[in-house]
Amino acid sequence: MPFGFFKKKKKEEPHYDPTNISIRDLRKGYVLDYDLQSWEVTEEYEYDWGGGEFSWEYKLQSATESVFLSIEDDDFLTGTVNKKIMWGKLPDEVEDGITSKGKPPKKITFNGKTYYRDSKNVGFWRNVHTTSSDNSSEYMSWEYYDDSEKFVLTIEQFDDEEFEASLGVVEEPDKFTNILPNTND
Repeated sequence: MPFGFFKKKKKEEPHYDPTNISIRDLRKGYVLDYDLQSWEVTEEYEYDWGGGEFSWEYKLQSATESVFLSIEDDDFLTGTVNKKIMWGKLPDEVEDGITSKGKPPKKITFNGKTYYRDSKNVGFWRNVHTTSSDNSSEYMSWEYYDDSEKFVLTIEQFDDEEFEASLGVVEEPDKFTNILPNTND
């Protein structure tokens, strides 16, 4: 009688090439180096823009701070590292524009730098590990870039009255090194 006790459990192949792992392959629990610090991926978010278009964002935690890493892989791969800023620190015309016109102004000057509205994104957001794909939340964001297109200010709207803002820097993928998968992956 075959019991199957001695059968080897079929191991799933990793979702990445172990010889060429990149920020495109990140998952919760991974570790990486960026900006002279080591970071752990503590959360994983998915954005569904419709029409089969998706993007991903990861919460990274170092010993001293938290940031969010958004991955873009349109024509070329980039990672934007964002830090949340207090909503009340933005100029008054940002909230006034959203409440009166349904959108923030075309340009925002913040901390001595002028950012120009580049895009509006509408879709659905979910935390990959705590929310099922059929239980995602509506999401809208506006992205603003400075003249160099290296720095970004993002305005996010989750509900009618829930807003967040962040400042970020667009980085090339080689700025993120020593990416190590979760050993439980």
